[in-house]
Amino acid sequence: MSSSAAEQLSRILRIIPEIGDGREHEITAVARKLGMDTDTLLSDLRAIGERYGLPGGFVDGVQIFISPTNVSVTSEQFLRPMGLTTAELKALELGLTVLEQERPPDEIAVIARARERLRKLIARLPQDFDDPEMRVAEVAPSSGLPFLDEVRRALRSRHKVRIDYRGSAASQTTSRVVRPYGMVAASGMWYVVALCESSEGIRVFRTDRIENAVILRDRYEIPEDFSIRHALREGKALQTNIPGAGMTVRYSAHIARWIAEREAKELSADGSLTLEHPLADAEWGVRHVLQYGPEAEVVEPESMRSEIARRLDSIAI
Repeated sequence: MSSSAAEQLSRILRIIPEIGDGREHEITAVARKLGMDTDTLLSDLRAIGERYGLPGGFVDGVQIFISPTNVSVTSEQFLRPMGLTTAELKALELGLTVLEQERPPDEIAVIARARERLRKLIARLPQDFDDPEMRVAEVAPSSGLPFLDEVRRALRSRHKVRIDYRGSAASQTTSRVVRPYGMVAASGMWYVVALCESSEGIRVFRTDRIENAVILRDRYEIPEDFSIRHALREGKALQTNIPGAGMTVRYSAHIARWIAEREAKELSADGSLTLEHPLADAEWGVRHVLQYGPEAEVVEPESMRSEIARRLDSIAI
């Protein structure tokens, strides 16, 4: 069966929960139940085991045993039923309420509808419906970000805020007045999407680089046609307007098709993919490349190649 990487991932996410109980399952029976042929089933299972064509670290701790007629998978990650406890439902409803206050106008209606549906679901649950097991998750940590709340309050009240901000390559902070249009969590960090009055344009600020924030008396309005998705370059918070501040990376054929589908790019003739990323944060660039191991190589700039080589030398045994 010829298929895209996304289609294969969809099949894998159906296969593993079906057979991930540690018991043996007849291959033909599993394929029939999942609506696929046995060759496709075996190919997908081998892809997991070999890690070829899959992002590094896609599934951790999965053991696959294939005999001529049977297959068994041991995986603790996929055994929990796809359900939420009452506490998780309430936490999700609370999170949507907070999100509704922080997103731009074009996204509020969708969030409000989702929150209302969730409220109706919670109201229909029986009083004794509960699970003592609790789980906690957050989109991005807020600890160590002393001015995050100030910016959030400014966004909710639509007041301008004066921030002291230090860019990634700057040795000193600069003071600027901004109009927060939205908050974004990306790569484990909170970002502020705002109109910067100094540069007269939309800018993205990392909250851990804000060294002071003062809410001003002046108010502002978010334009009705503002879209946070359009404001972010290809949906990415990490961007820069500095000429030449980019990083070109070549991804091997083993992982390229996944990235090509995600980025809507065409593969090279040899199955590899070369992409240019905006590079406002060198640390992000290092983390991005190293997560793929030998399957990703920095083409340029030379400074990033040297930095990654230095990092690898420092951890070499």
